Amino acid sequence: MMKEVVVYQIDSFTKEKFKGNPAGVVLGAENLTPEEMQLIARELNNSETAFVLKPDQNDYFDYHVRYFTPTTEVPICGHATIGALYAKAIEDKLDSCTIKINTQVGILPIDILKENNDYLITMTQGSFSLEPAFDPSITQKIIEALGLKMDDLNKDCPIQIASTGHSKVMIGINNRALLNNLTPDFTALAHLSKEISCNGYFVFTFDSDDKDILTYGRMFAPAIGIQEDPVTGNANGPLGGYLIQNKIVKVSDETFEFTGRQGEAINRIGQMKVEVTIKNHIPELIRITGNAVSAFRTVMQV
Repeated sequence: MMKEVVVYQIDSFTKEKFKGNPAGVVLGAENLTPEEMQLIARELNNSETAFVLKPDQNDYFDYHVRYFTPTTEVPICGHATIGALYAKAIEDKLDSCTIKINTQVGILPIDILKENNDYLITMTQGSFSLEPAFDPSITQKIIEALGLKMDDLNKDCPIQIASTGHSKVMIGINNRALLNNLTPDFTALAHLSKEISCNGYFVFTFDSDDKDILTYGRMFAPAIGIQEDPVTGNANGPLGGYLIQNKIVKVSDETFEFTGRQGEAINRIGQMKVEVTIKNHIPELIRITGNAVSAFRTVMQV
């Protein structure tokens, strides 16, 4: 029996089509098997595709969401979450509301703000964690795989894994031109991912000529089939926690906010607001906010 689903392509963290980070969104996916989800994600060939499923009758959330790269399922994805809830808001003509989604990292509240017949989406991310800085031998392997030298590194920024559900290695460097001209060894990065149990490498810099933009970044995850992700919620969000916990930025109250920009090097530029709630000098809650735009909608038969 043929199954019918609604498929959107949503560009997240932008209001300009074909910029930001494209995500596939499949609505009404509750009758799909995981194998069919994986095949659809491979066909759409975005860095991630989100599958939105109705909950069971006794569930205490609004939707279950699963995330697939072209090659594997992943626990959570920032831009695909923004895209999924933006698509739901369009499809169901929602007013401003909060929707709870069930993911592999827990039940997360997503705020939908309706403004001028459009939507702004805020995602509360999973619990923040920060692993110890890598030892010198692993650090050397990482910077060599990225094509960097020790002198390129921001001395205030330890190389370590940060996570709000889907971990990333944080690598701070001094120069934005260097950032945009990186040519990583993707095979070496993929091999390293097995050694360090982390698939993503987020290289960022404070070298900004815009007072409203704190950081520029690039994110590479070849081990899960993503050579470069254009604009990454699961990198910029944890970056906020990393900056606070390492006391790299100074904060005077219980909230730290900044805007991170990404995708400049690959002509898919986008940005998001990151908000970190701080308790006893430790990140307690991380939220990311972004725009989105629909590139297309279609009906697919599986």
